[in-house]
Formats: sequence, structure tokens, C-alpha cells
Amino acid sequence: MKYIFSLLFSITTFVSFAQNAAIDSLIQELKKSKNAENKVDILLALSQTYYAMDPDKGINYSSEALELAKRIENKSKMAAAYRWAGINYITKNEFDKQLENFNHALDLYSQINDQDGIASVLGNIGISFDDQSNYPMALEYYFKALKIYEQLNDLDGIMTNLSNIGLVYESQGELQEALIFYEKALKLSEKTGNKEGISGNLNSIGSIMLRLKRYEEAFEKNEKALELNKLSGNKEWQAKNLLSMGTIVSEKQNFNQALGYFKQALRLAEEIDSKISIAEIKCNIGYTFYRMAIIGVRNPTLQILNTGRKEYLQKSREYLQSAITISERISNHEILQPSYFYMSKTEELLENLPNALYCSRKASSLNDSLFNMERDKKITQAKMQYDFDKKVAAANALQEKKDAVALKELGRQKLLRNTFIGGFSLTLLFAGVFFTQRNKIKVSKRRSDELLLNILPAEVAEELKAKGSAEAKLIDDVTVLFTDFKGFTQLSEKLSPKELVGEINTCFSGFDNIMQKYGVEKIKTIGDAYMAAGGLPTPNKTHAEDVVKAALEIQAFMRRHKEEREAAGQLYFEIRIGVHTGPVVAGIVGIKKFAYDIWGDTVNTASRMESSGSVGKVNISETTYNLVKDIFSCEYRGEVEAKGKGVMKMYFVS
Repeated sequence: MKYIFSLLFSITTFVSFAQNAAIDSLIQELKKSKNAENKVDILLALSQTYYAMDPDKGINYSSEALELAKRIENKSKMAAAYRWAGINYITKNEFDKQLENFNHALDLYSQINDQDGIASVLGNIGISFDDQSNYPMALEYYFKALKIYEQLNDLDGIMTNLSNIGLVYESQGELQEALIFYEKALKLSEKTGNKEGISGNLNSIGSIMLRLKRYEEAFEKNEKALELNKLSGNKEWQAKNLLSMGTIVSEKQNFNQALGYFKQALRLAEEIDSKISIAEIKCNIGYTFYRMAIIGVRNPTLQILNTGRKEYLQKSREYLQSAITISERISNHEILQPSYFYMSKTEELLENLPNALYCSRKASSLNDSLFNMERDKKITQAKMQYDFDKKVAAANALQEKKDAVALKELGRQKLLRNTFIGGFSLTLLFAGVFFTQRNKIKVSKRRSDELLLNILPAEVAEELKAKGSAEAKLIDDVTVLFTDFKGFTQLSEKLSPKELVGEINTCFSGFDNIMQKYGVEKIKTIGDAYMAAGGLPTPNKTHAEDVVKAALEIQAFMRRHKEEREAAGQLYFEIRIGVHTGPVVAGIVGIKKFAYDIWGDTVNTASRMESSGSVGKVNISETTYNLVKDIFSCEYRGEVEAKGKGVMKMYFVS
């Protein structure tokens, strides 16, 4: 969870609930004032007051302030007018106009050597780049501002930019680095007694601790921040603290306590009519009731509300539907996607399958949209730097462009002349070879298509041919299979290279045929490991059954192969097989020798099912077991330690 306190500090104001009264008072003062400098100050104050409420009005007031400041030739106030115009354009998300105004302000502050003004504008430019996800440029400007504030010994300025730098690192997923800057900022805000700074940095540190799953520390930071936010009357931040605290205790399955925190947070969010907070909190409440329905049935000893599973699911549906309605109204896909996802799971358990399918498709579509938005952010980040450099170089390149145009025209005239002379003879030549080449092209195209289908799923291959690229997709339910040969290294030392490769090829070719039989997609081989997945690239409902059937047939294939090689007095491989079900991201990697691949925790868990299994056995996770228990006979192994995953319930399929 991110907080915007650093942005507010950087532009030196916080939106107050008494804004209307302040605006009325400023307008009355403006009407009465006779002094030009005083009028400029009032206009700037109005621009500052309006930036979060109505940035268009804020821009109008900063424009009036600029014209008046120019008339009295006051560069300091002209710079301030440009700066506040830029800040209002931040609210409007008009990047070019932000930079244009900030650069004017920076130039004027530099002319009068106002270091404090320079530092404040550098910080604002950092925010502009930060909002565009151009993190390298954002860091460059934040560090420039930080350096000046350190020279001025301005502790609030130092604290603000340390917080902003931490926010950039957090946005990039560099959590430990972000934590370093947040903790430095917290110490400074405590030193200066800046209560908003203390609560804001506690919020940020709590957010990092939550993401690092350091729950005790996360709870402590949010609890401290909550007390400060109560004193300041900031209900929005109180709601965020309570939401985080509810999330933390929910992770420990203290559902009653979690719901208590969530409902306190919801009441505060409704009091200030924060639609985004209301939707986020309701999504969390809905998810909590869903978890209570699932976990409560598996473990009745948990201290949860005294009600039935169906009632939990109905409450889950109620809150998730409300979250969906609000999120759609405010077009917030980041809340809408998980709300639809958990609604699909809830409806499935309530046996409302048509709605479950509808919600699942909506969640998948929204996830693709979020993935594309993230991809577009990265593209924008690279493009922005390119555009910036291009504008700087435009003036110097103008003459070169004219020369290039003239040279191109000369070349075109020569080409026309040469084309006219050689055109007739070339036409005769092309006519002679046309029919021969056409047949060769057809044969080559057929071979290329066959090769492409051999390395990529048909759906992905068609997308690649049509668009030149294929987008990665999140697929909610996929069953992943891993196999590995026992003692491969020792056995490889006893076989010649030719025998070793031949034996692996025999096994993997057999596996390929089995995958094809059950409609399971082979992903790749890694040494002596074989990886495949069911339910992609086109999702289906039978993926778990298909993969387990394939795993059992691999088991039978390897048993027969072992008997044949034993009878011939030859060495043989023995195999472990692991299976797990969950969401994955699937797509093409690379631009040369590209391959279809899958990523995500589901893949790692499937690998752990294999390594935690036994030779000759098909070891499946609890998730897969729940999908196939009515089809196959399974033996519960108990809770087994899986490397990097902790204790997990596992089953052998017989």
C-alpha cells in the first residue's frame, strides 16, 4: 500500500476540510487589497488551495499571479506562479505542461540564486517523472533536491525527498532499499516533531513490512501511525492503517479481529466518502468471508463467527458485489480485478456456475488489461527519455534534416532514371522466375508453419504470425507437471554420451506422445527434467484430470521401460512426478530461438511436489487433490516439508 504524503509535503500544503471557508476569506482579501505584491501572494494562495479540488481554477489563479508579477518585475513571485501552475498540472496529469512550467520556475529561481526555490522545483519535477513511472529520472531530480536541502540544512526538505526516494524504490519492488530511506526520513521527522511526517513515514514503513511479511513490525508501525492520525483527525489515513491491521491479523486467521478492523476502516471511509477506500475495504471484507468459508470447513476448531458456510459465502458475495459496483463506477481496475476473481470463487462454491464463469472471465480480462497497463508504463518510460532528448537536439538537427531531404530528392531522381532504363529488362526477368519462386515459397511457408507449431501452441503461433508478437496472459487455473530422473548424475557417468542422449530421447519422446494424447501442453525440458501444463493456452475445466491421467501414464510407461531394460541387462532411469494447480503467467520469451514458457509461484510449487515425492509415485498438492479426489484414488501423505515453501499437505495418486 502506497501513501501520497510525500507528494503533499513536496508541494508544501495539505488539503483541509476548511477549504471553502479559506477560499472565501482569500477572495474577500483579494477584493480589498490595493498592494500588487500582496495581490500576487493571495492569487498564489488560491492556486495552492485549488490544486487538489479544481486544478483548472488553480491554473487560472496562477496565470493571474504570473501576469501581475511580470508587471511589477518580481522574479521570485513569477517563479512561484510558474511552480504552482506546474503543481496544478500534476493533478491534471498533463506531463508536458508540468515540465514547461517547472523549467520556467527553475530558470527564474536560478537567476536570483534562490536555492530553496530551486530545490522545491527539482522535487516537483521528480514527482512529475515519478507519476509517469520514469523512475531513473525521478530519482535524479529527487537526489538533486536532496543535495541542496542538505546544504541548506533544511530538515523538512531533506525528510520529504528521502521519503520520495523511498517511494520510488518501493514502486520498483526494491523493498529493502525503500526501507532504508523511509527509516532515515522517519528519524528526521521525529527530530523536527513533524507529526504528518512521522505518521506518513510510519505508514510507508508499515506497508513495506507487510509486503515483506514481517507482520509484527507491520502491525506495530500501523498502530503507532493510527494514534497520530487520530490526533490530527485524518480519517483517510486512519482507514488505511485499520485496513493494513486487518490484513495482518487476517493472515494469522484471526478473522473476527480482522473484520473488526475492516469495519472500523469502512465506517471512516464512508464518513469522508472516499470511494476508492470504500471499494478496497469491501473487497477485503468479502475475501475474508470467503476464506472463513473455506478454512472454517477444513478446520472447525478455528475461532470464527458462529454461522454456517453458506452464510459466509453469501456475505462474501454481498461485499464483493458492492466493491465491484463502486470500482466500476470509478473505473478502478486494480480493485475490480480481485473483486471479480474472488466473486467467481464464491459463486462457484455457491454452485452458481454461470455467474462464476462470467466473473472469472471478467477477472481474466481485467488482469490482461492491468498487465498491458504495466507494459505500457515501461514503454512510456523509455519513450519519454527519447522524446526529451529529441526536443533538446531538434534545433541543432534542423539544418541536417534539410540537407538530408535535398540529398534524398537527388537520390530519388537518379533512382527514377535508373529504374526507367532497367525496368523493361527486369520485367522480362521476373516473368521468367515468378512461377518457379512461387512454388518454392509455398513449400517453404508450409515447412515454416510446421516448425512453428512444433515449438509453440497453435493459438500462440497464429497470434505470432498475425501480429508479429504474442502477449503474455495470466491464466487463473492451470495444472503443472514436473518429472525428474532419480540419480541421473550417477547414472550418466556409467553411460556413454550417445547412450545417455538416446535413453533421454526415448523417455521424453514417450512423454511427448502422452501429452498429445491428453491435450497437455509440453513447456520445456531442463536437463533431465520435463515440464508440461494443462489448461493453456486455452483455459479448460478438465486440466487437473488431464494432467493426472498423463502423469499416471508416464508412471506406467517408465515401469514398462524399466522392465524391458532390466531384462536386457541394461541400466535404467527411475522417475519422480509432481503436480500442482494454480495461476500462471504464460507467454513467449526472447526474440531469437523464442519459446513458450510459464512463470509464477504455481510453477515453483509444482517443482517442489516433484522433489518432495518418491520414486515411481505421482505426488500432488492439496489444491490438485481437491479437483481430482472424486476421480482418482489418493493416499494422504500428511504435511510434508517442501523446500522454500514450508509444510504442505501432499497426496500420492494410485
